[in-house]
Amino acid sequence: MFPDFDNQIFRDETRAREWLEAELWPDGPVCPHCGVLNGSTKVHGTTGRHGLYMCNACRSQFTVTVGTLMERSKIPLTKWLYATYLLMSSKKGMSTQQLHRTLGVSLKSTWFLMHRIREALREGGSPFIPLGGKGKKVEIDETYVGGKEKNKHAPKRQHVGTGGAGKESVFALVERGGRVKSHHIPSVNAATLRPIITAQVNAASFIMTDEGGAAKKVGGEFSLHGSVNHSIGEYVRGDIHTNTIEGYFSILKRGINGVYHHVSQEHLKRYLAEFDFRYNERMALDVSDMERTTKAIKGIAGKRLTYRRIGEATNA
Repeated sequence: MFPDFDNQIFRDETRAREWLEAELWPDGPVCPHCGVLNGSTKVHGTTGRHGLYMCNACRSQFTVTVGTLMERSKIPLTKWLYATYLLMSSKKGMSTQQLHRTLGVSLKSTWFLMHRIREALREGGSPFIPLGGKGKKVEIDETYVGGKEKNKHAPKRQHVGTGGAGKESVFALVERGGRVKSHHIPSVNAATLRPIITAQVNAASFIMTDEGGAAKKVGGEFSLHGSVNHSIGEYVRGDIHTNTIEGYFSILKRGINGVYHHVSQEHLKRYLAEFDFRYNERMALDVSDMERTTKAIKGIAGKRLTYRRIGEATNA
């Protein structure tokens, strides 16, 4: 099915654990309780679990999954890694039902697992590098997901997707040939967009917008700004266009409408993180499916996400 399907980390639990240790601990075991590097002893014997370590400093025991999104999970590591690989290899995502059948894990556990993977894809403590810069172009635009076009401004409902009435606002910024950053926002206006744009776009960038009011207004505050007027059939004028961001929105909507169908307001931010991550680590930037999976897995460290925090399943 997939080129890397025969990789032993998807089949052998020991290989999976050793691979995860090598990726999360490249310089040796790190105690998640006190932070000591290479100050632990592997626990052997019949009473010790596989991959169990004892910290010589604080005397706490731990495995590579402690302090990560995989902590206390009863799902085997092989299935965790394979689920991440499948999600990272599917351009428009993979439904909970499909992954549930593929992994042979309960539907509820699969839903929980997928949200924890999406949480790993969200940006953590590393500082955000602004998009664009001198000589670079950044396209900004908003779109609406869920419901019908005629209900764009209807009251919001609990879920967004092909069957919902109200729509949710998504604002995104994309650097041509580079990264995208999307946001679930409460409303589209200059007051909402300005803080996002000023914080996440290098002031020396060439900003591209369409004729839309709020984005064009804020984009016009940059010294370099160009716009096209879609309402009169103008989509490209020289190098000025918003085709890049429209392409990203197309992938996002095909995934939400065609694969996930229903996405709750509460979790839309996690789905956006999923689509952003795959786009930012895409094959066009010479990132393979396995490399993308490896980068995604590294995001599990230092995070915990309990089922109570995620909430009840939403069929998403």
